Amino acid sequence: MKRNLVVAACFFVCSTLAFAQGPSPTATAPAAASAQGSTSPTKDPVATSLRLLLQRSQNNTVGAIEAMPADKFGYKPTADQISFAHLAAHIIGFNNGLCAKAADVPAPKVEESKDTDTRDQLVAAVKASYSFCRDALSKMDDSKLGDSVEIFGGRQVPRAMVALILSGGWADHYAAAAMYLRLNGILPPSAQPKK
Repeated sequence: MKRNLVVAACFFVCSTLAFAQGPSPTATAPAAASAQGSTSPTKDPVATSLRLLLQRSQNNTVGAIEAMPADKFGYKPTADQISFAHLAAHIIGFNNGLCAKAADVPAPKVEESKDTDTRDQLVAAVKASYSFCRDALSKMDDSKLGDSVEIFGGRQVPRAMVALILSGGWADHYAAAAMYLRLNGILPPSAQPKK
């Protein structure tokens, strides 16, 4: 059962990585063939893949939070949706809590971010949460993916589920931030012309 969870988690994370990055226009056929021809297995494939996804998420999401002007942090597309500031505060708590659980390390002791925090406070806290994730996930290994951990509402799930939630959450958070930016006439980081 534990092996099946690890294989399923690895497949999902690797599939998400391939989808998130898409084909590289600069990849050459020899380089691609060489990468496919590699016979040595990756140590800790789930943790390794999560660290790769983290870098892309960090670049895009931090860039999106920084791109929103301070006077738009209270922006909501509709009355029923959360504000951009709330999204930023959510990202901070999500990163700090779930990266700690995925890596089996203590969460950072930081003051909870709020919608009413300033843009500068939220930007700094988002950056700090990604820094924490980078440090935490550098300690993660796949040997603990079958361990039971408590998540939302006291539910017990395998640690592998936390890795999957992180991967999906990072994509979801950036998609939401990108939508808020576009609704304000701002191109999100992944849509910016290459320099």
